[in-house]
Amino acid sequence: MKEKDTITPLARGTPNGVLTQVLTEARREAEGRLRRTQEMKFTMSTNIEDVLFKGRVRVNEMRLNDFLTRELDGRGVVDINRDVLPEEFFEDPTRYIRDKGALNEIQASGRYLSMKRAAKGEVIIDEDIRRLCDKGVNNLPGRSLAAAEVTATVHNSTKHFLDAAAEEARNPTTTSAPEKLKGVYESVHNARWSHAVELPDVVE
Repeated sequence: MKEKDTITPLARGTPNGVLTQVLTEARREAEGRLRRTQEMKFTMSTNIEDVLFKGRVRVNEMRLNDFLTRELDGRGVVDINRDVLPEEFFEDPTRYIRDKGALNEIQASGRYLSMKRAAKGEVIIDEDIRRLCDKGVNNLPGRSLAAAEVTATVHNSTKHFLDAAAEEARNPTTTSAPEKLKGVYESVHNARWSHAVELPDVVE
């Protein structure tokens, strides 16, 4: 009797539950990173890499299976792809995902396209960081003091990021406690009917 390779389907309940939990935790972490990135303030000692990547997770440091799990709900995840970098995947996607239908679905998604753009952008930024560091420019003051020919070697987008960060470091904005206005409600939750219907304290 000839043996056949068979695929035994996994019980759907537990793996899907675990995958959902992993996806939820991954998204929660991503939201936390985004919040920290938005709150990040630059000082004169901030290094160039922190300025350009603003503390976010680097696409090119993520592994292919992590990307597929986080961004595409696990479509195309294969054990042998766990150490593949996105840059390698974008160069030759058919090498890593052999199912043509799954690959087409992945490549048609907006998340795939934005990830591909982000990976390309990171390669450019990494090149600019390397060029600046090779010339001894590691932080914002070093960038300000660098000769024009040093800063001319980097892309315009990098220059704009560094200029904006240097300006922010020189003139930090201070945030104060919110001022509560008398007679005005803070949100819809504590609004009274009179706020919507009539103007309070109207003088005729």
